[in-house]
Amino acid sequence: MSEVGFDTIIGLEVHAELLTASKMFCACANQPGASPNNNVCPVCLGLPGALPVINERAVELTALTGLALNCTINEFSRFDRKNYFYPDLLKGFQISQYDHPIAVGGWLEVDHAGETFRVGIKRVHLEEDTAKLAHGSHPQSGTPRSLVDVNRAGIPLMEVVSDPDIRSPELARQYLMSLRSILRYLGVSSGNMEEGSFRCDANISVRRSGSQTLGTKVEIKNLNSFRSVFRALAYEVERQVAAVHQGERIVQETRGWDDNRGVTVIQRTKGHAHDYRYFPEPDLPPLALTLTWSSALRQALPELPRRRRDRFGSELGLLANDAELLTEDRATADYFESVIRLGQPPKLVANWLSGELFRLLNAAGLTIDKSPVAPDGLAGLLIQIQSGAISQLAAKDVLETMFRTGGTASAIIDRMGLSQISDSSSLERLVDEAIAGNPKSVADYASGKAQALGFLVGQVMKASKGRANPGKVNDLLKARLPGTS
Repeated sequence: MSEVGFDTIIGLEVHAELLTASKMFCACANQPGASPNNNVCPVCLGLPGALPVINERAVELTALTGLALNCTINEFSRFDRKNYFYPDLLKGFQISQYDHPIAVGGWLEVDHAGETFRVGIKRVHLEEDTAKLAHGSHPQSGTPRSLVDVNRAGIPLMEVVSDPDIRSPELARQYLMSLRSILRYLGVSSGNMEEGSFRCDANISVRRSGSQTLGTKVEIKNLNSFRSVFRALAYEVERQVAAVHQGERIVQETRGWDDNRGVTVIQRTKGHAHDYRYFPEPDLPPLALTLTWSSALRQALPELPRRRRDRFGSELGLLANDAELLTEDRATADYFESVIRLGQPPKLVANWLSGELFRLLNAAGLTIDKSPVAPDGLAGLLIQIQSGAISQLAAKDVLETMFRTGGTASAIIDRMGLSQISDSSSLERLVDEAIAGNPKSVADYASGKAQALGFLVGQVMKASKGRANPGKVNDLLKARLPGTS
């Protein structure tokens, strides 16, 4: 959202915790959610003499992300010390990367408002996460206190820094959603903002339209959802524009988002890079990331969500919304394609997957990879529907039973007696009963009220407990109703 006469300039710094078995510089388990201070060692605690060792898998995942974001992998990369003091940084410095990151100079294409925007990626680098502070009160005295959980200290943390190419809060939200989808496709990060494994800091400034000079940027922290990113940026645009109108000077500072009040509040004056006194990490060797190594990683890239979405539309004929929904998550897209490979029509699969199966999964709090109904199970149900063995209405009950018991569609249909009634003699009796029992609807239809036919079809379906073939019922009613033969 840009105010009239002003441009909004936004750049995002995204931190993603990597899905590795161990931490970045030691052998402690990378296990979010473990009991506080359970996965720690002298390296995590920053004890004197403890030496770090680079986690190779973390380097691979960071480079893989860089390749997915169209970056160049630097053949020479190194770690640096970022020096600052805060209670969650036990060593007094963070091992990060500064002037020689793993990946640079890429881009991410984002769709918004019917257009495609290319957001530049300045760098993708690797660092260690800090410890976690928990603020509260002492249970007996009520005195305010802060506790430190060192489990998070040293978890591999990848940072993706965008160029200041984003021009609205909504585009920022779409960028974050697209980036998270890519990270999940790669298996790099869980991307859960609420749990802190996918975190965002936003840099935002405003300038008068037509100016080529960037305004003073403000950094916003405490953004723990896509909604809060949008709201915080929208608020900050209004605040900065109002300040300019009133002749106030925008100060380079760090502000925190207060979600309850819907405002940003000042935390501290924003520092510059030289304030952190970066220098090469003396305890770690530089990384030699050869072209052969990065080329092998490139071969491991999966089909990414944007390309997969476009293919679902062009090759499988799915509507844009369906293709978007089915490719947001890699496991969902894989499930969908597994059912397709079993010979089922893409549109029918998309309808049942995004409709009834998603409903059951959401109600049970399950993800698609934990679905009790496997792809071959859903394919079996769809075969029964297409053969006319079961109605669409009854199929919903069958799917729910499959979800609950794990049985096959054919076995459940037989056991529950749900086979669709299609033989004319049985249907004719039900149709005649519906006509005899609903004279008003018969008269309405004869007088030209077409909706009366739908009511009569419904009466037959009700009498057959959903087992009657609705198409044949419709044809029989039209043939038997007065004035329609």
